[in-house]
This record gives sequence, C-alpha cells and structure tokens, in this order.
Amino acid sequence: MLAAAHLLNGLLMIAVPLALGVVLARRGRLSWSLFGAGAATFVASQFLHIPFNNLVLAPFVTERGMFAAGGLAFMAAALLYGLSAGVFEEVARFVVMRRWAYEARRLPSAIMFGAGHGGSEAIILGGLVLYGFFQAVALRGMDLAETLPPEKVEAAAAQMALYWSIPWYQALLGAVERVGAICFHLSASALVLQSVRRGGWGWLAGAVAWHTLFNTATLIVMDRWGVYAAEGTVIVGAGIALLILWAMKRRDAPGEEIGMRIPDTAQPHLGRRLIKDEEISDDSLEDSRYL
Repeated sequence: MLAAAHLLNGLLMIAVPLALGVVLARRGRLSWSLFGAGAATFVASQFLHIPFNNLVLAPFVTERGMFAAGGLAFMAAALLYGLSAGVFEEVARFVVMRRWAYEARRLPSAIMFGAGHGGSEAIILGGLVLYGFFQAVALRGMDLAETLPPEKVEAAAAQMALYWSIPWYQALLGAVERVGAICFHLSASALVLQSVRRGGWGWLAGAVAWHTLFNTATLIVMDRWGVYAAEGTVIVGAGIALLILWAMKRRDAPGEEIGMRIPDTAQPHLGRRLIKDEEISDDSLEDSRYL
C-alpha cells in the first residue's frame, strides 16, 4: 500500500497540471503555447533565483543561525526565502507577460499561463519524486554498506527507514501541496495581469507580497506544527487564491483583452489575433465559469 502511494504521489504531481491544461485549453479555446510560456518563465526564473538563494541568501541566514535559533529569527529567515521566491518569480512573470506573451493579456489566457508556471514546477518535482521512489525500491532490502561510502551509510539507512515507515496517506501530501501551489500560481498570474494591463507597480507588488505570504506562512507553520498543519495552510492559501480569481473575473472588462504599449513590430500579428479573439469572445463567456 505504501509503495503504491509513493508511486501515485509522483504520478499525480505530473498528471494534475497536464489535466488542468487540457481542461483550460478545451473550455477556454486556449493555446498550449500559453502553458509552455508559463512553464518556460518558471524555469528561466530559477536560473537567477537558485543561485541567489545558494550564494547570497543561504550564507546570510546560516552565518547568523537564523533557522537554528527559532522564534523571530526563524520567521525572519522564512520571510527572506518567501520574499526571494516572490521577487524572482513574479518579476519574471511580469516581464514575460509584458514583453513577449501578448496573448496572456486576457484573464483566461493569463490563467493558462499560470497553469504552465505552477504546472512545470509540479512536473519537475513529480519527476524527482518518481526518481526517488525507484531508487528506494531498488535499495530496499539491500546492504547499503556494499553500495555507499561508509560515512553515508548511517544517514541513508535512516532515510530509507523513514521513507518506508510513514503512513500511506502522508506519502500523498506532495500531490496535495502541488494542487494548492498551482491554485496560487493561477491567482498570481491574474494579479500580474492587472499590472500589465493598467500600468504602475501596485498590482505587481501585490503579487510579490501574496507569493511571500504564501511561502512564508507555510514554512513557519511547518516548523511550529508539522507537516499536516503546513499542508492545511497550503489548502487555505489555495482557497484564498480561488477567491482572488473569482474577484478578478467579476472585475474583468471584456474590452480589456490586450494591454498597453505593444511594440509596432508585433501589431500585424496581434491585429489578426485580436480579430480572432473578438470573434470567439462572446461564445466563450459562458465557458469561462471555471475561472
């Protein structure tokens, strides 16, 4: 049962975002290129985000013992990591939607973009989960001393014992977390869309703050109350994200499909695309209830 749960966890982390993409593409008549653009945006943001965390933020936090100290110091460290994720990912989302992903300037399209952003993260993590599962299956019952250096045997044995002893339902928490995270990314894309459409930095700052809060709260709750409380926090965050989407849909003006200041070189292509969007927009309104 536990082995099946570990396997299912990885498969769901990959399948859920792809299934969401299928639903959004069919119901909203949206292109998978939007999903791909969101996925590429997440991956590109990590080329700056991960080095910054490893080379700047982690040494800063470690030298001051912020995580080990607990209390306010731990909260401050969690806030810094949450802010780091918010700045790099939301600014990347804004730049791509502002400069290149012109078709993501309608709310349904921005949500498809967000599905790709959060979905790519889930798919990558799902692949890592499956890799770890097959490794654990291969090493189960083996003498680790025959395959690992002596200094790594004890730690590996402890990890293996934990992996194969947790309740089966705990093995599925990774998939639950990804569902919540994807909901968050849909709402973040909707917030960034407002910044792209209306100009100014207020909406972008709101997206960064929302990202920071989502990540920081999860880390703090995990430290204080454990994994189940942390996953509950993610689910609460997902509910808030869906409320944000509902509010964005209510205020979304049908005429605001494409934002401002589009480069002249993009006009011929976008003109054809706008005509197409206008032709289908009336028919698509009823199909947009899933937002």
